[in-house]
Amino acid sequence: MKDLDPLVFVAVFQEMLGPLLWVMLLLIVAGTAAFVALMLKERAINSKRLLRAEMAGLLGGGLALVLMAKVSSSGFTDAGGPADWFLIAMVFGLGLAGTVILVYTYLGWRQPATR
Repeated sequence: MKDLDPLVFVAVFQEMLGPLLWVMLLLIVAGTAAFVALMLKERAINSKRLLRAEMAGLLGGGLALVLMAKVSSSGFTDAGGPADWFLIAMVFGLGLAGTVILVYTYLGWRQPATR
């Protein structure tokens, strides 16, 4: 494989996740747009809301690991080298960060900050 084709990644993820891939991509795009709009509206980070979102992020990271184990053909006991553990940590980190952004955005639009 001499060339890196992004469509190969789409095909692999489509095979692994099925229709959930498109739901996740829609959630990522809509959540990011809502987060940017919230930041433009409030022009500040609310620390109480961020703390709540970070607590939920731990759950989101764990759920990302569960999803990874469900869609892959291997489990956590099959992780052998540092690259495997780095990938597991990366999945947890991305699940955590995505959940923090989504929960912070949801709480921000649901309960606007009072000044």
